[in-house]
Amino acid sequence: MEDKQQFTVKDLRRQERANRSMFWTMIRGAVFRRRSRAVMAVVASLVGAATLFTLAMVCLVVPQQMTEEMRTYGANLVVTSNKTGRTSQGIDHSLVQHTTEMVTATGFREIHATYRYETVRINSASYQMAGIDSASVKAMNKFWDVTGAWPQKTNHIMLGSDIASKLSVKVGQSITVGYSTSGSSILDTNGTRMQVVGIVSTGGNEDSMVYATQDTLNQLTGLSRGADVIEYSSAATGANLTKLVNNINDMTSMNVTAQAVSKISTANASVITMLTTLFWIISLVIIALTLVGVSTTMTSIVAQRRNEIGLRKALGASRTSIAREFYVESALYGIVGGVLGVVVGIIVSWILINAVFARNAAPNVWLMCGCVVASACIAVIASVVPVRKASQINPAVVLREE
Repeated sequence: MEDKQQFTVKDLRRQERANRSMFWTMIRGAVFRRRSRAVMAVVASLVGAATLFTLAMVCLVVPQQMTEEMRTYGANLVVTSNKTGRTSQGIDHSLVQHTTEMVTATGFREIHATYRYETVRINSASYQMAGIDSASVKAMNKFWDVTGAWPQKTNHIMLGSDIASKLSVKVGQSITVGYSTSGSSILDTNGTRMQVVGIVSTGGNEDSMVYATQDTLNQLTGLSRGADVIEYSSAATGANLTKLVNNINDMTSMNVTAQAVSKISTANASVITMLTTLFWIISLVIIALTLVGVSTTMTSIVAQRRNEIGLRKALGASRTSIAREFYVESALYGIVGGVLGVVVGIIVSWILINAVFARNAAPNVWLMCGCVVASACIAVIASVVPVRKASQINPAVVLREE
């Protein structure tokens, strides 16, 4: 009895192997006998996968590119001194570092610049002078149009275009800058002679400011103190930026107030949202076109194999076995097309990203696998209607036609 049972199990295993071998033999035969149709299905999947991969790669790079570009158009986060307690003399260097650590702790990169403001007099008129670090302000405000140079040395200043026009001053000339202590009406009439090394034009409030190094402002006022404002150009946007602002404001012991610059942050979020929406719309169109292409090809294949399907059903083949064969065939077309499409997509996206955005983007392995899987799924879904028609073929009608 045991020998008979053992023999039966071996036979079943042997039969299963034979069935699997026959199944794949039929798949190979179906593919190679209709190579032209198979190529059409693969090409449809290839085009879809290549387009999806390219769009996805661009959408991974462009938001990052746009965020970095927007960062050069000014700050999206401003931290100001409350003029009380610890920051009565401005935001000192240690507090600037602490605030910056809070910004970078969110995992987003940032550029920052500090500003100290004092009121000075030039030709008996009052103007606002900002003590800055030229390198950091230049890095954050690349849109500033500067004629000449940024102030780097003591007693070198940069004028806003409105002031320069009002005073009829050009780059290279010198002017006298005076300063009076707070609460005093007595002005240092002698002032300090300073050289205009640059003129800045932005079309904004910067055109009515005077810019100098911190050392210049310290010597002019006779007082060394911290900054009044820290401007951050952070890669954080939307909810992340709001959370960052709240975290800084919750630290009451810091005596500073953080505020998001809605004009920059909203514009950045809006651009990224539009690009993402555009990606999904185009992706849906590509998926629809791929579905139509594969479905049309599979319908043609089913029509060509109508007699074969009828004969197999007459010999006892079930609807499930026939449907499984077609689904596997479609999935193979999708996988082959997806792999080839990803290869094409890597080349196209690399050329596009380098040529248009001047960036290097390494292929994303997860994205590559996702595109292949999506291509196979789309091919299988596209085969549902043709396979349903194939499984409903009446063998009696087919054999009668024969």
